[in-house]
Amino acid sequence: DEGLRFAIREGGHTVGAGVVIKVIE
Repeated sequence: DEGLRFAIREGGHTVGAGVVIKVIE
């Protein structure tokens, strides 16, 4: 992943305790 440290996909958006650079649906 690109600059993705910690991300959890919920619904249609991405949430996490890290940094989210890109979201691929």
